[in-house]
Amino acid sequence: MKTQDLFSLLEQHKDKALLFEYAPNCFVGTNYHITEVKHITIDSVDCGAQTDSWKETIIQLWESPNDIENSKHMSVLKALGILKKVGQMKPYILNAEVKFEYSNSSFHTAQLFVNQSKIDDGKLIIQLGIEKTDCKAKDTCGIAEPAMEQETQDEPCCSPTGNCC
Repeated sequence: MKTQDLFSLLEQHKDKALLFEYAPNCFVGTNYHITEVKHITIDSVDCGAQTDSWKETIIQLWESPNDIENSKHMSVLKALGILKKVGQMKPYILNAEVKFEYSNSSFHTAQLFVNQSKIDDGKLIIQLGIEKTDCKAKDTCGIAEPAMEQETQDEPCCSPTGNCC
């Protein structure tokens, strides 16, 4: 999801509670805060020596131990207010991919993509998910697509005799 798409979604549902589902049936606690918004520029070189660059918006969610008794999720309106204030201080790149950074005591820190959203009983639920790492230079490295889908591999992706760096 692009940053602009997130803002449009939030604008359409200002009257709802905002929930984040970080894994199937696992929700960020009601005591969450938006603690940081990162405007990231990625400038990369893949294992096939190809360069790439792109922008990302990363919104960090944190469960506050001081608000553990909080029984209500943040409202979409409040979240939108926080995000708009950030945008006044540091403008967003609206076509940047948006991700949510989150962890808790049983879930490792991860940058999660927005898979989809849904409305359920007055709540806007943003469903998050991981994206597996992948070799961007399969042709250069001589990696066949089916070999990447196997659970285990006898040889590493980029062998010493391959064309990877």
